[in-house]
Amino acid sequence: MSDEKNINNNDKKQVIAEKLIEQQKEASVVRRIVFVTAIVAILLVGALGGGGYYYIKSALTPVDENSKKNINITIPIGSSTSGIGTILEDKGVIKDARIFKYYVKFKNESGFMAGDYKMNPSMTIPEIISSLKTGKVMQDVVMKITIPEGKQLSQIAGIIAEKTQQDQEQIFKQLNDKEFIKKMMGKYPDVLSEEILSEKVKYPLEGYLFPATYPFYSEKPTVEEIVTVMLTKTKGVLDEFKGQMEEKEMSTHQVMTMASLIEEEATEKVDRDKIASVFYNRIEDGMMLQTDPTVLYSHGEHKDRVLYEDLEIDDPYNTYKYTGLPPGPIANPGVMSIEAALAPADTDDLYFLATSTGEVLFSKTLEEHNRKKNEHITSKK
Repeated sequence: MSDEKNINNNDKKQVIAEKLIEQQKEASVVRRIVFVTAIVAILLVGALGGGGYYYIKSALTPVDENSKKNINITIPIGSSTSGIGTILEDKGVIKDARIFKYYVKFKNESGFMAGDYKMNPSMTIPEIISSLKTGKVMQDVVMKITIPEGKQLSQIAGIIAEKTQQDQEQIFKQLNDKEFIKKMMGKYPDVLSEEILSEKVKYPLEGYLFPATYPFYSEKPTVEEIVTVMLTKTKGVLDEFKGQMEEKEMSTHQVMTMASLIEEEATEKVDRDKIASVFYNRIEDGMMLQTDPTVLYSHGEHKDRVLYEDLEIDDPYNTYKYTGLPPGPIANPGVMSIEAALAPADTDDLYFLATSTGEVLFSKTLEEHNRKKNEHITSKK
């Protein structure tokens, strides 16, 4: 009898064990299904998110950067942001009315003016917004101001003065007026930070008036109108690099300062990202940048050659005296120099020199640098 009970108990235990194993298998299958489903969901969300990001980024770029076509656009009185976006999309000036609407809300833009406008598919969204806020209606371009890359604020003041028949000294004075600068900072907080007000910064707006050709609709636009258009362009350009600046943990001021050094050292034949690499490598090693354009900026003059005696000037911009970046930009950098400042080449180079032909030679050691200097510079004299 006891043997039968033992057999029954063993049978029960086996049945229970088999059920437990079966339940574990079922649980394992369920977990596997949940895991696979979760992975698929994550991948789908990632794909949609990635696709959404690139779609939005594309929608914020000009419809056609090379277009020279002028399009007549009428914005009726009382138009909403959605209504304006729809008009602009229908006319082929922007790619997506919804993205325009959300961009305007995100940037907290307002004050759009009704009227008849002449726009171009090459315009960026910030440029379109600026046009709608300033009420630049359908007019023919009366005058254009071209600001080349690598120009300093004093030179830009001269270009503006020549084009508008105004006094250069007065223009330069206004460009450095504290109240005027603070007003511009209020308009463009993403571009002009408190860093430009440092006591060591010579000219707060130095480097921030973007090199480009600007059309104007009156023969003598005010300095404020001109600077507003230029800073709008700067903002539009920098918006494209916002993600890279955040990734590199660099402020706009740091980026523009580094980019200005690259701009001043670069030649048409050189890879700017390699120059950027040298600068970053020297900073990382605690070396002074020792770039001649900062010496000339310290002296406030333009010279074909920098002499040894010039290097002795005690000025915070003199990178032969002080380590790290100078207090601010020394000229206005173009897109290529900004790109290089944010994406330097991966090299071990610590030196470079430009030859008389415009070629730039890079070196890892001072010995190598001096040898190249003797071969290409000293021997040519």
